[in-house]
Amino acid sequence: MRLTKRTLLGTGLSALAVPLLGIPQGHAEGADAPLVIGTNQVPRHFNGAVQSGIATGMVSTQLFASPLRYDDKWNPQPYLAKSWEIAPDNLSVTLKLVTNAVFHDSHPLTSEDIAFSIGVIKANHPFQTMLEPVSAVETPDPHTVVIKLSRPHPALLLAMSPGLMPILPKHVYGDGQDIKTHPANLKPIGSGPFKFVDYKQGEAVQLERFDKFFLEGRPRLARLVYRILPDQNSLVIATERREIGMLPFLSSVRDIERLSKSPNLTVTDRGFEGIGPINWLAFNCGKKPLDDVRVRQAIAYAVNRDFVTGKLLGGAAKPDTGPIVPGSPFFEPAVEAYKLDIAKANALLDEAGLKKGSDGTRMQLTIDYIPNDNDQQRNVAEYLRAGLKRIGIVLQVRAAPDFPTWAQRISNFDFDLTMDNVFNWGDPVIGVARTYLSTNIRKGVIWSNTQQYKNPKVDDLLNAAAVEADLPKRKALYGEFQKIVVAEAPIAYINLTPYNGVFDKRLTGLPLSIWGSLSPLDEVAWAGTAADAEAAR
Repeated sequence: MRLTKRTLLGTGLSALAVPLLGIPQGHAEGADAPLVIGTNQVPRHFNGAVQSGIATGMVSTQLFASPLRYDDKWNPQPYLAKSWEIAPDNLSVTLKLVTNAVFHDSHPLTSEDIAFSIGVIKANHPFQTMLEPVSAVETPDPHTVVIKLSRPHPALLLAMSPGLMPILPKHVYGDGQDIKTHPANLKPIGSGPFKFVDYKQGEAVQLERFDKFFLEGRPRLARLVYRILPDQNSLVIATERREIGMLPFLSSVRDIERLSKSPNLTVTDRGFEGIGPINWLAFNCGKKPLDDVRVRQAIAYAVNRDFVTGKLLGGAAKPDTGPIVPGSPFFEPAVEAYKLDIAKANALLDEAGLKKGSDGTRMQLTIDYIPNDNDQQRNVAEYLRAGLKRIGIVLQVRAAPDFPTWAQRISNFDFDLTMDNVFNWGDPVIGVARTYLSTNIRKGVIWSNTQQYKNPKVDDLLNAAAVEADLPKRKALYGEFQKIVVAEAPIAYINLTPYNGVFDKRLTGLPLSIWGSLSPLDEVAWAGTAADAEAAR
Protein backbone atom coordinates (compact mmCIF):
# COMPACT_ATOMS: atom_id res chain seq x y z
CA MET A 1 0.00 0.00 0.00
CA ARG A 2 1.26 3.44 -0.79
CA LEU A 3 1.88 6.22 1.69
CA THR A 4 2.78 9.35 -0.21
CA LYS A 5 3.71 12.34 1.88
CA ARG A 6 2.81 15.75 0.55
CA THR A 7 2.95 19.31 1.95
CA LEU A 8 0.07 21.70 2.62
CA LEU A 9 -0.64 25.06 1.05
CA GLY A 10 -1.14 28.15 3.17
CA THR A 11 0.02 29.21 6.58
CA GLY A 12 -2.89 28.60 8.90
CA LEU A 13 -6.60 28.23 9.41
CA SER A 14 -8.40 30.74 7.28
CA ALA A 15 -9.71 33.93 8.82
CA LEU A 16 -13.10 33.24 7.26
CA ALA A 17 -13.69 29.61 8.17
CA VAL A 18 -12.37 29.50 11.71
CA PRO A 19 -14.66 32.07 13.36
CA LEU A 20 -17.65 30.36 11.73
CA LEU A 21 -16.79 27.28 13.78
CA GLY A 22 -16.27 29.26 16.96
CA ILE A 23 -12.57 28.35 17.03
CA PRO A 24 -10.01 30.99 17.92
CA GLN A 25 -7.85 31.80 14.93
CA GLY A 26 -4.24 30.78 15.34
CA HIS A 27 -1.31 28.94 13.89
CA ALA A 28 -2.13 25.33 12.99
CA GLU A 29 1.05 24.08 14.66
CA GLY A 30 0.28 25.61 18.07
CA ALA A 31 -0.06 23.20 20.97
CA ASP A 32 -3.70 24.18 21.52
CA ALA A 33 -4.67 24.39 17.84
CA PRO A 34 -7.62 22.16 16.93
CA LEU A 35 -7.43 19.40 14.41
CA VAL A 36 -10.25 20.11 11.99
CA ILE A 37 -11.60 16.92 10.43
CA GLY A 38 -13.68 17.26 7.30
CA THR A 39 -16.78 15.21 6.53
CA ASN A 40 -19.97 15.45 4.53
CA GLN A 41 -21.83 13.02 6.78
CA VAL A 42 -24.41 14.41 9.21
CA PRO A 43 -24.64 12.21 12.33
CA ARG A 44 -28.02 11.51 13.85
CA HIS A 45 -26.30 11.10 17.22
CA PHE A 46 -23.02 9.84 18.70
CA ASN A 47 -23.97 6.58 20.40
CA GLY A 48 -22.08 3.88 18.50
CA ALA A 49 -23.64 1.19 20.67
CA VAL A 50 -26.94 1.50 18.79
CA GLN A 51 -25.88 3.04 15.45
CA SER A 52 -23.22 1.99 12.96
CA GLY A 53 -21.60 3.91 10.12
CA ILE A 54 -19.01 6.59 9.47
CA ALA A 55 -21.06 9.58 10.62
CA THR A 56 -21.52 8.19 14.13
CA GLY A 57 -18.33 6.13 14.34
CA MET A 58 -15.78 8.87 13.68
CA VAL A 59 -17.00 10.82 16.72
CA SER A 60 -18.10 7.91 18.90
CA THR A 61 -14.61 6.38 18.86
CA GLN A 62 -13.18 9.58 20.37
CA LEU A 63 -15.82 9.89 23.07
CA PHE A 64 -16.08 6.26 24.17
CA ALA A 65 -13.28 3.82 24.94
CA SER A 66 -13.61 0.11 24.16
CA PRO A 67 -12.11 -3.04 25.68
CA LEU A 68 -9.57 -3.50 22.87
CA ARG A 69 -8.05 -1.64 19.94
CA TYR A 70 -6.16 -2.98 16.91
CA ASP A 71 -2.85 -2.29 15.19
CA ASP A 72 -2.21 -2.31 11.44
CA LYS A 73 -1.43 -6.06 11.43
CA TRP A 74 -4.84 -7.21 12.74
CA ASN A 75 -3.42 -7.75 16.24
CA PRO A 76 -5.59 -6.86 19.26
CA GLN A 77 -4.03 -4.33 21.64
CA PRO A 78 -4.88 -3.38 25.24
CA TYR A 79 -7.24 -0.47 25.79
CA LEU A 80 -9.76 -0.57 28.64
CA ALA A 81 -8.80 -4.22 29.01
CA LYS A 82 -5.13 -4.46 29.99
CA SER A 83 -5.24 -8.22 29.40
CA TRP A 84 -7.63 -10.91 28.16
CA GLU A 85 -7.77 -14.69 28.22
CA ILE A 86 -9.80 -17.08 26.07
CA ALA A 87 -10.91 -20.27 27.84
CA PRO A 88 -9.62 -23.59 26.42
CA ASP A 89 -13.17 -24.58 25.42
CA ASN A 90 -13.66 -21.23 23.60
CA LEU A 91 -16.82 -20.58 25.61
CA SER A 92 -15.67 -17.64 27.69
CA VAL A 93 -13.32 -14.65 27.56
CA THR A 94 -12.00 -13.00 30.72
CA LEU A 95 -11.00 -9.33 30.65
CA LYS A 96 -8.84 -7.61 33.24
CA LEU A 97 -9.61 -3.88 33.16
CA VAL A 98 -7.36 -0.91 33.85
CA THR A 99 -8.03 0.52 37.28
CA ASN A 100 -7.73 4.23 36.49
CA ALA A 101 -10.42 4.73 33.84
CA VAL A 102 -13.12 7.28 34.60
CA PHE A 103 -15.94 8.76 32.58
CA HIS A 104 -15.99 12.39 31.54
CA ASP A 105 -18.11 13.22 34.62
CA SER A 106 -15.36 11.66 36.82
CA HIS A 107 -17.46 8.59 37.66
CA PRO A 108 -15.21 5.48 37.81
CA LEU A 109 -15.56 2.96 34.97
CA THR A 110 -16.06 -0.59 36.25
CA SER A 111 -16.96 -4.05 35.03
CA GLU A 112 -20.63 -3.14 35.51
CA ASP A 113 -20.32 -0.61 32.69
CA ILE A 114 -18.82 -3.25 30.40
CA ALA A 115 -21.62 -5.70 31.16
CA PHE A 116 -24.26 -3.02 30.68
CA SER A 117 -22.80 -1.89 27.37
CA ILE A 118 -22.55 -5.41 25.97
CA GLY A 119 -26.23 -5.87 26.81
CA VAL A 120 -27.17 -2.61 25.10
CA ILE A 121 -25.16 -3.46 21.96
CA LYS A 122 -26.56 -6.98 21.75
CA ALA A 123 -30.13 -5.72 22.04
CA ASN A 124 -29.90 -2.63 19.84
CA HIS A 125 -26.97 -2.60 17.42
CA PRO A 126 -27.81 -3.33 13.76
CA PHE A 127 -25.05 -5.98 13.69
CA GLN A 128 -27.18 -8.53 15.54
CA THR A 129 -24.77 -11.39 14.85
CA MET A 130 -21.85 -9.56 16.42
CA LEU A 131 -22.72 -10.50 20.02
CA GLU A 132 -25.49 -13.04 19.47
CA PRO A 133 -23.56 -15.94 21.12
CA VAL A 134 -23.03 -13.93 24.34
CA SER A 135 -25.16 -15.72 26.94
CA ALA A 136 -24.07 -13.85 30.07
CA VAL A 137 -21.56 -11.31 31.35
CA GLU A 138 -20.22 -11.88 34.84
CA THR A 139 -18.57 -9.19 36.97
CA PRO A 140 -16.76 -10.96 39.85
CA ASP A 141 -15.07 -7.70 40.87
CA PRO A 142 -14.99 -4.07 39.64
CA HIS A 143 -12.11 -4.73 37.24
CA THR A 144 -12.83 -8.26 35.97
CA VAL A 145 -15.31 -9.18 33.25
CA VAL A 146 -16.13 -12.74 32.19
CA ILE A 147 -18.03 -12.95 28.90
CA LYS A 148 -19.87 -16.28 28.65
CA LEU A 149 -20.71 -17.74 25.24
CA SER A 150 -23.36 -20.25 24.19
CA ARG A 151 -21.03 -21.44 21.44
CA PRO A 152 -17.55 -20.55 20.15
CA HIS A 153 -17.39 -17.06 18.65
CA PRO A 154 -14.22 -16.48 16.57
CA ALA A 155 -15.14 -12.83 15.92
CA LEU A 156 -15.52 -11.75 19.55
CA LEU A 157 -12.15 -10.04 20.03
CA LEU A 158 -12.60 -8.07 16.82
CA ALA A 159 -16.06 -7.10 18.07
CA MET A 160 -14.40 -5.37 21.03
CA SER A 161 -12.90 -2.72 18.71
CA PRO A 162 -13.60 1.01 19.28
CA GLY A 163 -16.12 1.36 16.47
CA LEU A 164 -18.04 -1.73 17.53
CA MET A 165 -18.04 -1.83 21.34
CA PRO A 166 -18.15 1.67 22.89
CA ILE A 167 -18.46 1.39 26.65
CA LEU A 168 -21.35 3.46 27.96
CA PRO A 169 -21.72 4.77 31.51
CA LYS A 170 -24.42 2.68 33.18
CA HIS A 171 -25.19 5.48 35.61
CA VAL A 172 -26.15 7.72 32.67
CA TYR A 173 -27.76 5.37 30.15
CA GLY A 174 -29.26 2.90 32.62
CA ASP A 175 -31.99 5.24 33.82
CA GLY A 176 -34.85 3.47 32.05
CA GLN A 177 -35.16 5.78 29.05
CA ASP A 178 -35.20 4.40 25.50
CA ILE A 179 -31.54 3.93 24.63
CA LYS A 180 -32.09 4.83 20.97
CA THR A 181 -33.57 8.22 21.79
CA HIS A 182 -31.74 8.89 25.05
CA PRO A 183 -30.81 12.58 25.51
CA ALA A 184 -27.21 11.56 26.20
CA ASN A 185 -26.88 10.32 22.61
CA LEU A 186 -26.52 13.97 21.56
CA LYS A 187 -24.68 15.07 24.71
CA PRO A 188 -22.58 11.99 25.34
CA ILE A 189 -20.46 11.12 28.35
CA GLY A 190 -17.79 8.51 27.69
CA SER A 191 -14.33 7.55 28.89
CA GLY A 192 -12.49 8.15 25.61
CA PRO A 193 -9.62 10.55 24.94
CA PHE A 194 -11.89 13.48 24.05
CA LYS A 195 -15.03 14.83 25.69
CA PHE A 196 -18.04 16.41 24.10
CA VAL A 197 -18.30 20.22 23.89
CA ASP A 198 -20.88 21.18 21.29
CA TYR A 199 -22.79 20.03 18.23
CA LYS A 200 -24.32 22.44 15.75
CA GLN A 201 -26.59 20.23 13.67
CA GLY A 202 -25.26 19.88 10.15
CA GLU A 203 -22.35 22.28 10.82
CA ALA A 204 -19.74 21.07 13.30
CA VAL A 205 -18.99 18.84 16.28
CA GLN A 206 -16.47 20.12 18.83
CA LEU A 207 -14.55 17.92 21.27
CA GLU A 208 -11.78 18.75 23.73
CA ARG A 209 -9.03 16.82 25.47
CA PHE A 210 -10.13 14.75 28.46
CA ASP A 211 -7.47 15.50 31.06
CA LYS A 212 -8.33 12.39 33.12
CA PHE A 213 -7.96 9.96 30.20
CA PHE A 214 -6.56 6.70 31.54
CA LEU A 215 -3.59 6.53 29.13
CA GLU A 216 -0.90 8.85 30.47
CA GLY A 217 0.19 11.67 28.17
CA ARG A 218 -2.74 11.26 25.83
CA PRO A 219 -4.50 12.59 23.90
CA ARG A 220 -1.81 14.77 22.38
CA LEU A 221 -4.24 17.15 20.66
CA ALA A 222 -6.15 19.74 22.65
CA ARG A 223 -9.26 19.78 20.48
CA LEU A 224 -11.02 18.08 17.60
CA VAL A 225 -13.54 19.75 15.33
CA TYR A 226 -15.57 17.71 12.85
CA ARG A 227 -16.52 20.22 10.20
CA ILE A 228 -19.54 19.15 8.14
CA LEU A 229 -19.58 20.41 4.56
CA PRO A 230 -22.22 18.68 2.42
CA ASP A 231 -20.60 19.89 -0.79
CA GLN A 232 -17.70 17.61 -1.72
CA ASN A 233 -15.83 20.29 -3.65
CA SER A 234 -15.92 22.58 -0.61
CA LEU A 235 -14.32 19.81 1.47
CA VAL A 236 -11.49 19.46 -1.03
CA ILE A 237 -10.89 23.20 -1.29
CA ALA A 238 -10.90 23.56 2.50
CA THR A 239 -8.32 20.77 2.73
CA GLU A 240 -6.10 22.47 0.15
CA ARG A 241 -6.42 25.78 2.03
CA ARG A 242 -5.52 24.15 5.34
CA GLU A 243 -8.85 24.86 6.93
CA ILE A 244 -9.10 21.07 7.26
CA GLY A 245 -6.19 19.00 8.57
CA MET A 246 -7.69 15.55 8.11
CA LEU A 247 -10.09 14.30 5.44
CA PRO A 248 -10.91 10.62 6.00
CA PHE A 249 -12.99 8.27 3.84
CA LEU A 250 -12.35 10.13 0.60
CA SER A 251 -13.59 7.98 -2.29
CA SER A 252 -13.87 10.45 -5.17
CA VAL A 253 -11.26 9.38 -7.70
CA ARG A 254 -10.83 12.89 -9.06
CA ASP A 255 -10.44 14.38 -5.60
CA ILE A 256 -7.89 11.74 -4.60
CA GLU A 257 -5.86 12.55 -7.71
CA ARG A 258 -6.20 16.29 -7.12
CA LEU A 259 -5.07 16.21 -3.49
CA SER A 260 -2.25 13.76 -4.25
CA LYS A 261 -0.69 16.44 -6.44
CA SER A 262 -0.36 18.84 -3.54
CA PRO A 263 3.27 18.76 -2.30
CA ASN A 264 2.06 19.32 1.26
CA LEU A 265 -0.43 16.52 1.97
CA THR A 266 -0.21 12.90 2.99
CA VAL A 267 -2.62 10.80 0.89
CA THR A 268 -2.89 7.10 1.71
CA ASP A 269 -5.15 4.10 1.22
CA ARG A 270 -3.92 2.57 4.49
CA GLY A 271 -6.28 2.38 7.44
CA PHE A 272 -9.29 0.75 5.75
CA GLU A 273 -8.28 -2.92 5.87
CA GLY A 274 -10.74 -3.83 8.60
CA ILE A 275 -13.56 -1.92 6.98
CA GLY A 276 -13.78 -3.76 3.64
CA PRO A 277 -16.09 -1.28 1.85
CA ILE A 278 -18.35 -2.32 -1.05
CA ASN A 279 -20.47 -0.06 -3.26
CA TRP A 280 -23.62 -1.92 -4.27
CA LEU A 281 -27.18 -1.77 -5.56
CA ALA A 282 -29.72 -3.24 -3.13
CA PHE A 283 -33.18 -4.54 -4.00
CA ASN A 284 -36.25 -4.44 -1.79
CA CYS A 285 -37.10 -8.14 -2.00
CA GLY A 286 -40.30 -7.54 -0.05
CA LYS A 287 -41.91 -5.57 -2.90
CA LYS A 288 -43.26 -6.83 -6.20
CA PRO A 289 -41.84 -7.35 -8.79
CA LEU A 290 -38.46 -7.31 -6.99
CA ASP A 291 -39.49 -10.36 -4.96
CA ASP A 292 -38.91 -12.32 -8.21
CA VAL A 293 -35.27 -13.44 -8.48
CA ARG A 294 -35.48 -13.20 -12.28
CA VAL A 295 -36.19 -9.46 -12.09
CA ARG A 296 -33.23 -8.88 -9.77
CA GLN A 297 -30.95 -10.97 -11.98
CA ALA A 298 -32.11 -9.09 -15.08
CA ILE A 299 -31.19 -5.75 -13.51
CA ALA A 300 -27.81 -7.16 -12.42
CA TYR A 301 -27.10 -8.26 -16.01
CA ALA A 302 -27.97 -4.77 -17.27
CA VAL A 303 -25.25 -3.10 -15.17
CA ASN A 304 -21.96 -2.49 -16.97
CA ARG A 305 -19.50 -2.68 -14.08
CA ASP A 306 -16.53 -2.14 -16.37
CA PHE A 307 -18.02 1.19 -17.47
CA VAL A 308 -18.71 2.21 -13.88
CA THR A 309 -15.20 1.42 -12.66
CA GLY A 310 -13.32 2.36 -15.81
CA LYS A 311 -15.15 5.53 -16.83
CA LEU A 312 -17.27 6.87 -13.97
CA LEU A 313 -14.61 6.04 -11.38
CA GLY A 314 -11.59 6.75 -13.58
CA GLY A 315 -10.08 3.28 -13.27
CA ALA A 316 -9.22 3.71 -9.58
CA ALA A 317 -11.89 1.30 -8.34
CA LYS A 318 -12.18 -2.43 -9.03
CA PRO A 319 -15.42 -4.28 -9.84
CA ASP A 320 -16.89 -6.31 -7.01
CA THR A 321 -18.43 -9.74 -7.46
CA GLY A 322 -19.84 -10.69 -4.09
CA PRO A 323 -20.52 -9.94 -0.42
CA ILE A 324 -17.00 -10.64 0.89
CA VAL A 325 -14.10 -8.50 -0.34
CA PRO A 326 -11.09 -10.09 -2.09
CA GLY A 327 -8.74 -9.19 0.77
CA SER A 328 -10.64 -11.48 3.14
CA PRO A 329 -9.49 -15.07 3.71
CA PHE A 330 -13.12 -16.07 3.11
CA PHE A 331 -13.44 -14.56 -0.37
CA GLU A 332 -14.96 -16.87 -3.01
CA PRO A 333 -14.06 -16.02 -6.63
CA ALA A 334 -16.14 -18.75 -8.30
CA VAL A 335 -19.46 -16.88 -8.45
CA GLU A 336 -21.64 -15.51 -11.23
CA ALA A 337 -19.95 -12.32 -12.45
CA TYR A 338 -23.05 -10.79 -14.09
CA LYS A 339 -21.16 -9.53 -17.10
CA LEU A 340 -23.20 -7.08 -19.16
CA ASP A 341 -25.79 -9.10 -21.12
CA ILE A 342 -28.78 -7.07 -22.31
CA ALA A 343 -30.28 -9.99 -24.25
CA LYS A 344 -30.24 -12.21 -21.17
CA ALA A 345 -31.69 -9.42 -19.04
CA ASN A 346 -34.60 -8.92 -21.47
CA ALA A 347 -35.22 -12.66 -21.64
CA LEU A 348 -35.39 -12.92 -17.85
CA LEU A 349 -37.92 -10.08 -17.67
CA ASP A 350 -40.01 -11.70 -20.39
CA GLU A 351 -39.90 -14.95 -18.46
CA ALA A 352 -41.07 -13.11 -15.34
CA GLY A 353 -44.15 -11.93 -17.27
CA LEU A 354 -43.07 -8.30 -17.47
CA LYS A 355 -43.69 -7.66 -21.15
CA LYS A 356 -42.82 -4.39 -22.84
CA GLY A 357 -45.66 -1.99 -23.58
CA SER A 358 -46.14 -0.16 -26.85
CA ASP A 359 -43.67 2.49 -25.70
CA GLY A 360 -41.09 -0.14 -24.76
CA THR A 361 -41.65 0.24 -21.01
CA ARG A 362 -42.03 -2.77 -18.74
CA MET A 363 -42.24 -1.03 -15.35
CA GLN A 364 -41.25 2.02 -13.33
CA LEU A 365 -39.01 1.89 -10.26
CA THR A 366 -37.35 4.38 -7.92
CA ILE A 367 -33.70 4.38 -6.93
CA ASP A 368 -32.29 6.09 -3.83
CA TYR A 369 -28.68 6.82 -2.94
CA ILE A 370 -26.63 8.06 0.02
CA PRO A 371 -26.34 11.84 -0.30
CA ASN A 372 -23.06 13.74 -0.59
CA ASP A 373 -21.20 10.97 -2.41
CA ASN A 374 -21.39 11.87 -6.06
CA ASP A 375 -18.88 9.40 -7.53
CA GLN A 376 -19.97 6.23 -5.75
CA GLN A 377 -23.64 6.95 -5.27
CA ARG A 378 -25.37 9.70 -7.25
CA ASN A 379 -23.44 9.24 -10.48
CA VAL A 380 -23.95 5.48 -10.48
CA ALA A 381 -27.66 5.97 -9.80
CA GLU A 382 -27.89 8.37 -12.73
CA TYR A 383 -26.01 5.89 -14.93
CA LEU A 384 -28.47 3.16 -13.96
CA ARG A 385 -31.38 5.38 -14.93
CA ALA A 386 -30.00 5.50 -18.46
CA GLY A 387 -28.77 1.91 -18.51
CA LEU A 388 -32.01 0.26 -17.39
CA LYS A 389 -33.95 1.93 -20.19
CA ARG A 390 -32.34 -0.67 -22.43
CA ILE A 391 -34.39 -3.37 -20.74
CA GLY A 392 -37.61 -1.37 -20.47
CA ILE A 393 -37.29 -0.10 -16.91
CA VAL A 394 -38.04 3.57 -16.25
CA LEU A 395 -35.98 4.52 -13.22
CA GLN A 396 -36.68 7.63 -11.15
CA VAL A 397 -33.73 8.88 -9.11
CA ARG A 398 -34.87 10.08 -5.68
CA ALA A 399 -32.46 12.31 -3.78
CA ALA A 400 -32.39 12.68 0.00
CA PRO A 401 -31.45 16.01 1.62
CA ASP A 402 -29.21 14.31 4.19
CA PHE A 403 -28.09 10.94 5.51
CA PRO A 404 -30.75 10.61 8.25
CA THR A 405 -33.51 11.03 5.65
CA TRP A 406 -31.99 8.37 3.41
CA ALA A 407 -31.45 6.01 6.36
CA GLN A 408 -35.04 6.42 7.55
CA ARG A 409 -36.42 5.58 4.11
CA ILE A 410 -34.27 2.51 3.60
CA SER A 411 -34.56 1.11 7.12
CA ASN A 412 -38.35 1.37 6.96
CA PHE A 413 -38.42 -0.44 3.59
CA ASP A 414 -39.67 2.67 1.77
CA PHE A 415 -37.68 2.03 -1.42
CA ASP A 416 -37.44 -0.08 -4.56
CA LEU A 417 -33.70 0.08 -5.29
CA THR A 418 -30.98 1.90 -3.43
CA MET A 419 -27.30 2.48 -3.88
CA ASP A 420 -25.42 1.76 -0.67
CA ASN A 421 -21.87 1.60 0.66
CA VAL A 422 -21.55 -1.26 3.12
CA PHE A 423 -18.60 -2.55 5.12
CA ASN A 424 -17.37 -6.10 5.85
CA TRP A 425 -16.18 -4.93 9.30
CA GLY A 426 -13.28 -7.39 9.44
CA ASP A 427 -15.13 -10.66 10.02
CA PRO A 428 -18.20 -11.91 8.11
CA VAL A 429 -19.96 -12.53 11.42
CA ILE A 430 -19.86 -8.80 12.12
CA GLY A 431 -20.28 -7.04 8.80
CA VAL A 432 -21.56 -9.55 6.24
CA ALA A 433 -24.13 -11.82 7.87
CA ARG A 434 -26.25 -8.86 9.04
CA THR A 435 -27.31 -8.13 5.45
CA TYR A 436 -28.54 -11.65 4.64
CA LEU A 437 -29.83 -13.35 7.81
CA SER A 438 -33.62 -13.48 7.83
CA THR A 439 -33.49 -13.06 11.60
CA ASN A 440 -31.92 -9.63 11.06
CA ILE A 441 -34.84 -8.07 9.17
CA ARG A 442 -35.37 -5.22 11.64
CA LYS A 443 -37.57 -2.38 10.56
CA GLY A 444 -36.12 1.02 11.44
CA VAL A 445 -32.54 -0.28 11.72
CA ILE A 446 -30.25 0.83 8.90
CA TRP A 447 -27.63 -1.65 7.63
CA SER A 448 -29.55 -4.62 8.89
CA ASN A 449 -31.30 -6.90 6.36
CA THR A 450 -33.15 -3.96 4.81
CA GLN A 451 -33.54 -5.97 1.59
CA GLN A 452 -35.92 -8.32 3.48
CA TYR A 453 -34.06 -11.23 1.88
CA LYS A 454 -34.96 -14.70 3.17
CA ASN A 455 -33.34 -18.07 2.51
CA PRO A 456 -33.22 -20.78 5.22
CA LYS A 457 -30.18 -22.41 3.59
CA VAL A 458 -28.27 -19.11 3.79
CA ASP A 459 -29.28 -18.76 7.43
CA ASP A 460 -27.94 -22.25 8.15
CA LEU A 461 -24.64 -21.63 6.37
CA LEU A 462 -24.02 -18.31 8.12
CA ASN A 463 -24.90 -19.71 11.51
CA ALA A 464 -22.61 -22.71 11.00
CA ALA A 465 -19.71 -20.54 9.80
CA ALA A 466 -20.09 -18.24 12.78
CA VAL A 467 -19.08 -21.02 15.22
CA GLU A 468 -16.69 -23.07 13.07
CA ALA A 469 -13.18 -22.89 14.54
CA ASP A 470 -11.49 -24.79 11.69
CA LEU A 471 -10.43 -22.20 9.08
CA PRO A 472 -10.74 -24.39 5.93
CA LYS A 473 -14.18 -25.60 6.99
CA ARG A 474 -15.25 -22.06 7.78
CA LYS A 475 -14.00 -20.89 4.40
CA ALA A 476 -15.99 -23.62 2.65
CA LEU A 477 -19.19 -22.60 4.44
CA TYR A 478 -18.72 -18.97 3.46
CA GLY A 479 -17.89 -20.04 -0.09
CA GLU A 480 -21.22 -21.83 -0.47
CA PHE A 481 -23.02 -18.87 1.07
CA GLN A 482 -21.47 -16.48 -1.45
CA LYS A 483 -22.47 -18.62 -4.42
CA ILE A 484 -26.10 -18.71 -3.28
CA VAL A 485 -26.57 -15.01 -2.52
CA VAL A 486 -24.82 -13.90 -5.70
CA ALA A 487 -27.10 -16.20 -7.69
CA GLU A 488 -30.26 -15.00 -5.93
CA ALA A 489 -29.20 -11.36 -6.21
CA PRO A 490 -30.73 -9.49 -3.28
CA ILE A 491 -27.73 -7.25 -4.02
CA ALA A 492 -26.08 -6.32 -7.32
CA TYR A 493 -22.42 -5.82 -6.42
CA ILE A 494 -20.86 -2.87 -8.26
CA ASN A 495 -17.35 -2.01 -7.04
CA LEU A 496 -14.88 -1.98 -4.18
CA THR A 497 -14.89 1.50 -2.67
CA PRO A 498 -11.45 3.15 -3.15
CA TYR A 499 -11.21 4.86 0.24
CA ASN A 500 -8.25 7.13 0.98
CA GLY A 501 -7.33 9.36 3.89
CA VAL A 502 -5.81 12.83 3.47
CA PHE A 503 -3.71 14.44 6.20
CA ASP A 504 -1.84 17.66 6.83
CA LYS A 505 1.82 16.71 6.46
CA ARG A 506 2.69 18.22 9.84
CA LEU A 507 0.50 15.72 11.66
CA THR A 508 2.25 12.82 13.40
CA GLY A 509 0.80 9.61 14.82
CA LEU A 510 -1.58 9.14 11.88
CA PRO A 511 -4.46 6.68 12.41
CA LEU A 512 -3.28 3.85 10.12
CA SER A 513 -4.50 0.81 12.04
CA ILE A 514 -6.94 -1.57 10.34
CA TRP A 515 -9.75 0.73 11.54
CA GLY A 516 -8.10 3.99 10.48
CA SER A 517 -10.16 7.03 11.43
CA LEU A 518 -12.64 4.83 13.28
CA SER A 519 -9.95 4.48 15.93
CA PRO A 520 -9.14 6.79 18.84
CA LEU A 521 -6.99 9.73 17.72
CA ASP A 522 -5.11 9.88 21.01
CA GLU A 523 -1.67 9.57 19.36
CA VAL A 524 -2.20 12.21 16.67
CA ALA A 525 -0.32 15.48 17.21
CA TRP A 526 0.96 18.54 15.40
CA ALA A 527 4.67 18.04 14.71
CA GLY A 528 6.87 20.38 16.70
CA THR A 529 4.53 20.79 19.67
CA ALA A 530 5.63 20.12 23.21
CA ALA A 531 3.52 16.96 23.25
CA ASP A 532 5.22 15.75 20.09
CA ALA A 533 8.65 16.40 21.51
CA GLU A 534 7.75 14.60 24.73
CA ALA A 535 6.46 11.58 22.81
CA ALA A 536 9.67 11.41 20.80
CA ARG A 537 11.87 11.13 23.90
